[in-house]
Amino acid sequence: MAAGMTTIAVPESEHEHPVVAWIAIAAIACAIVLIAWARFEVHGTGDLEAALYEEPVAKPVAMPPAEGKVTGHQAQVDEAVTASRWATAFSP
Repeated sequence: MAAGMTTIAVPESEHEHPVVAWIAIAAIACAIVLIAWARFEVHGTGDLEAALYEEPVAKPVAMPPAEGKVTGHQAQVDEAVTASRWATAFSP
C-alpha cells in the first residue's frame, strides 16, 4: 500500500489535524446548503416548477434541400463557416 494513503476515508496529510479537515468538509457542505437556501428565498420555486410541469415542445424537423440545389443563402453560410474555421485555426 502506498505510504501516503492509509485509508480511503482519512487521507494522510502534512501537519494537518484530522479534525481541521473534517471541519473544512462540514463548512463546504454548509456553504452549499446556504447557497441553495438563498436561491430559493430570492428567486422562489416558480421557475423550477414551470420547468418540471410544462409540456415538452416537439422539435421542428428541418427539410433538407433538394439534391444538388444549394440556395444563395446556404452558399453564403457555407462560405462564412469555412472562412471562420480557417481564421480561428479550427478545421476538420
